[in-house]
Amino acid sequence: MAAEEGQVAVTVSNKQVIFNNYVSGFPKESDMSIVVGEINLKLPESAAGGLLLKNLYLSCDPYMRPRMRNSSGSYVGAFQPGSPLSGYGVAKVLESGHPNFEKGDLVWGSTGWEEYTVSTEPGQLFKIQHKDVPLSYYTGILGMPGMTAYVGLYELCSPKKGEYVYVSAASGAVGQLVGQFAKLAGCYVVGSAGSQEKVDLLKNKFGFDEAFNYKEEQDLAAALKRYFPQGIDIYFENVGGKMLDAVLGNMRLRGRIAVCGMISQYNLESPEGVHNLASLIMNRIRMEGFIVSDHYHLYPKYLEMVVPKIKEGEIVYVEDTAEGLDSAPAALVGLFYGRNVGKQVVKVADD
Repeated sequence: MAAEEGQVAVTVSNKQVIFNNYVSGFPKESDMSIVVGEINLKLPESAAGGLLLKNLYLSCDPYMRPRMRNSSGSYVGAFQPGSPLSGYGVAKVLESGHPNFEKGDLVWGSTGWEEYTVSTEPGQLFKIQHKDVPLSYYTGILGMPGMTAYVGLYELCSPKKGEYVYVSAASGAVGQLVGQFAKLAGCYVVGSAGSQEKVDLLKNKFGFDEAFNYKEEQDLAAALKRYFPQGIDIYFENVGGKMLDAVLGNMRLRGRIAVCGMISQYNLESPEGVHNLASLIMNRIRMEGFIVSDHYHLYPKYLEMVVPKIKEGEIVYVEDTAEGLDSAPAALVGLFYGRNVGKQVVKVADD
């Protein structure tokens, strides 16, 4: 609960990643600044029902790029110039004014890109119950990306044994899990990524049946025909643009497409067109976009499924960890150049 009246509050430095201004084209490290301010380690009266958090890990995610535009068209609000970025993270509760949380609790959910955050929306935080796995996993496999993979594959696409599954951006936070979940369902799985290192990871670490480097393919449609001579039953869409067009021309009858993200389009001023939409009609394809936060009521069900598989080694997870808040701008920008191998995480502090 909140600190007792009369208790002396400690003031400490609070390093922050500040968003400088709205971005066009690819983001740059200079679009963000590292600023050191101060924070009183006492929950302010203005946040009486909130939490004071010490941030431990921050998650770099592609959806953060649209938040760098001055636009109201997104499902999540734009960053405010002059203020810290925000996103998913793992944190420790230093002080609580909310009945569902106590001092010392570990949580994951929405937090600021800074060392300490006053959270006025504890409803966007989940208390961490399973502490015998790495805490950083709650930025990935046990957090938003894990839920995204689970919802998109199982809830939207209902994979059946023997079906053909294609995953783009397959070595990233979500894609690496989609492929492994599909293999557990008995599917044939192919993934694409942007380097030979990532292709090897897909085949040798994550157990994909096949993988290819899309940057080396002159004709994406021909590449997909090569790996899927019988066509694709399920496509987990992370990329958009030319990749989506190529997939539409290679889908099987009654195929399903879960539209998770379109990272190839986020830095373009004019999004690329998609031409093979008639395939949706001819092949009776169901294509559905989704926002993972609409499905968080399924989180307990997901944990029940995935935690035992992690502990038994049936699912593996690869992270790319940047050390310290100073490294956060470069880590976030690197996402859009494919520099990360696995889930991009920033370690802010030990608990």
